[in-house]
Amino acid sequence: MNFFRHRLLGLPVAPAAALLLAATGCSSADGDTALAVPSPDAKTAKVCRALHRVLPGKLDGRSRNDPGPRSAYTAGWGSPAIILRCGVVRPPKMVDPEVGEGGDPNALPGTVNGVDWLMEKQGDGTWRFTTANRVAYVQVSLPEGMSGQEEGAGVLTGLASAVKKAVPEGIASMT
Repeated sequence: MNFFRHRLLGLPVAPAAALLLAATGCSSADGDTALAVPSPDAKTAKVCRALHRVLPGKLDGRSRNDPGPRSAYTAGWGSPAIILRCGVVRPPKMVDPEVGEGGDPNALPGTVNGVDWLMEKQGDGTWRFTTANRVAYVQVSLPEGMSGQEEGAGVLTGLASAVKKAVPEGIASMT
């Protein structure tokens, strides 16, 4: 059995998570609209600020291009941008028993360079990745035109050392 999957499924279900996720959803990554900035609790905010300080200047060949409004909880690379948001709420599919082998093919667990991720294919064909088994949820969204797990692997590989350095393993806050 997949150990990663069981750790994800072992977390308590938070019915409000879906509502919170919708309320803090991501807007366009192309700079035309403002990005929804997460509102993490104090402990998670400290971790996110530490992550922001160690994020790479280049990611998958794209230069750093942070979205507006500027925040220590968001980062971007390229245009249209690869978007990182730290301190987001846990995705509902992270605790769905249908995720993974034989379940929802649009939400799969995986590990890249020692960092566990929930990989979700969005309705528009793009991918969103959210860290798992870390004390803060870090979400990475690929822009349209960069839609594939293979393309995402390069992005996640480029972020792995920063995530491992700044976001300790553990269970993230429910908020």
